[in-house]
Amino acid sequence: MATQSWVAISHFRTFLRSDCRIRTNDSSAGPRHPLTSPLVNVWWRTLLTIWRAKAMLRRRGPAPTMTVGRVRLRTLPTDIDLLGHMNNGRYASLFDLGRFDLLIRTGIWDVFQERGWYGVVASETVTFRRSLNLWQRFTIETRLHGHDDKSVYMVHRAVVKGEVYAEMIVRSRFLRRTGGIVPLDEMFAALGTRDDLPDLEPWMTEWARATALPSTRAEAPSIWP
Repeated sequence: MATQSWVAISHFRTFLRSDCRIRTNDSSAGPRHPLTSPLVNVWWRTLLTIWRAKAMLRRRGPAPTMTVGRVRLRTLPTDIDLLGHMNNGRYASLFDLGRFDLLIRTGIWDVFQERGWYGVVASETVTFRRSLNLWQRFTIETRLHGHDDKSVYMVHRAVVKGEVYAEMIVRSRFLRRTGGIVPLDEMFAALGTRDDLPDLEPWMTEWARATALPSTRAEAPSIWP
């Protein structure tokens, strides 16, 4: 993981040099973008989350699979929509930080890097309860929820002082870079831990079935009724 982190840092430095220089009065330098751009915002948060999670992994060792991960953030101007609230699309981007944190601290990330595995999101649903406003502190809480025969389910929450403001359910699959799905029993064996994820509730199984799109091997024409 250390190697991947330094590769990410190298790419980030290149990005800063090439595309994200601070504006100056030199008009001959061509278009430049401020360091407050949304992309840089997410990059910094991602790198800081990775560094923090790796440090906790080194100090404390792998966390239990059912650990609740917590990443504390503050709503920034680049997160805000025209109504002054956290943009609905930003929740999904910031919930990614919760996945980085949890997968690294449980040791799942390192095992995946070693074996050439990676995760992809198959479906997700977010429900909003209250709005996050500018400069508001909040915590992203993340926990593995369960699995079926192919997918793992995860829950993310935006929490303020113990109160849920938004929640997202994510269904993910783990794939091999050489092709194919990683069986979950193989994943748990590689982690050296037992499968202690609880059974899925019936409504979640139905949600996964009802929201699924056709396989990539099947046709999926965009036809509106």
